[in-house]
Amino acid sequence: MNNTQRGMRLHIGVFGRRNVGKSSIINSLTGQELSIVSDIAGTTTDVVQKSMEMLPLGPVLFLDTAGIDDEGALGKKRIEKTKQAYERTDLALIVCDYDGFGNFEQELFDEFAKRKIPAVIVINKNDIKNIQPEKLEEIKNITSNFISVSANNQISINELKKKIIDSVPQEYLDNPQIVSDLLDEGDICLLVTPIDKEAPRGRLILPQVQTIRDVLDKNAICLVVKETELKKSFDMLKVRPKLVVTDSQAFKTVSEIVPQDVLMTSFSIAFARLKGDLKSFACGANSIDALQNGDRILISESCTHHQIEDDIARVKIPNLLRKYTQKELIFEYSRGHDFPENLSDYKLIIHCGACMTNRREVLSRIMKAYDSGVPITNYGITIAKCLGILDRALKPFSINEKRTS
Repeated sequence: MNNTQRGMRLHIGVFGRRNVGKSSIINSLTGQELSIVSDIAGTTTDVVQKSMEMLPLGPVLFLDTAGIDDEGALGKKRIEKTKQAYERTDLALIVCDYDGFGNFEQELFDEFAKRKIPAVIVINKNDIKNIQPEKLEEIKNITSNFISVSANNQISINELKKKIIDSVPQEYLDNPQIVSDLLDEGDICLLVTPIDKEAPRGRLILPQVQTIRDVLDKNAICLVVKETELKKSFDMLKVRPKLVVTDSQAFKTVSEIVPQDVLMTSFSIAFARLKGDLKSFACGANSIDALQNGDRILISESCTHHQIEDDIARVKIPNLLRKYTQKELIFEYSRGHDFPENLSDYKLIIHCGACMTNRREVLSRIMKAYDSGVPITNYGITIAKCLGILDRALKPFSINEKRTS
C-alpha cells in the first residue's frame, strides 16, 4: 500500500462541524490512532492525509479536515483549507452527532451534490445519545445514504465500511488504463526515458513506472530505452513497436527517429487522459495561436519538486512558447493543492501531468477554467503544439487537433 502513489488512491474526505468526531471516525475505520482526538473543539487545524488498505477497494486516502464551523481569523483560514479539500474528494463522509443535520451539514451536502460527489451522512456518538426521531426524519428526507455509529465504541463501524464501499464512484472501480487499451497482447510498446537533470537519482519517474506496469498488465512487451539508444533499438527490432511513448522533453528527437507509420505519444499526454480530460486539454492548445504580447499564462504544478536550472515549467515551456508565438508572455505559477480562485486574468492555463494528484482535483480545475472562460491544456500537449507534432501525438487516442475546437 505504501508504494501506491497518492494520486491513484480513492480520496475519502471527512467533513463536519468541530467536535462531532471526524478524527475519531478515521481512527475507528483505520484501526489506528492516526488523528489526534480531543474534546476541545478545533483540534484538527489543517487537512491531514491518512492512508489505509480497504478491501476490496485497495489503498485509500482519508482527508481529515478542520471543522466547517470554525471561528476567528485563524478559523477562517482553516475553513478555506477544508473547502480546498472538496477539489480532490472522490467520496465524502459528512459527520454529525445526535444534534442532527443543520445548516452547515446541508451546505456540505449541497456542495457535494453540485459536484456529483457521492456523500454518506455519518451520525456519530450514538453511544452517548440517540438522535431524535424528528431529526432523523429530516436526514431521511435528504438522502437514504446515512448510518448511525459510535466511533469510540466501534458500534456499526464495519457497516460504515460497507456503506463506503457501496458508495464508491463507478469511474474509480473501472480499471484506469494509461496506454494498455491501445495495445493487444504480444504487442511491443517502446518507452523513451531520457536521463537528464530532472530525472531522480537511481530510479525512473512515477509516470514511467506506472506505464511499464500498465503495459505488462496487458501481457504486452515493454521495452525501455534512452533517446540516445532509440535509433539503434529500432534497427535491432525485427517487429516494429505498436506504440512509442516518450518523455515530452525528447519529443523532437523521438519524432524524427520513429517512422510515421508507428504510433507515438508522450507520458504527459497519456496522463492528460488518465488524470483529466484529453479533449479539453487538446482544445485548450488551440488558444496558443491567439496569444498576444503581455498575456498572462498560469503554469500549474501538482508537486513541489526542487527547481533546477533547466526546469520544464520555468525554463523549457516558457522558451518554447516565446519562440513559437514570437510574443512577450508573462508566466505565473501555482504549486501543490493551491490554485487561484480568480482565473479570469489569464489567457491560458498549462497543467502538469498530475502524477502526484488525483483525477477529481484535475477535473475540478478544468471546470473552474471552463467557468472562467479560460482555456486549459497540459505540458505534453503544449510541447507537441510548439514543435508542430500535436496531431501525431494525439493520433493514438483518435483525437485531431483541428477537430477539438
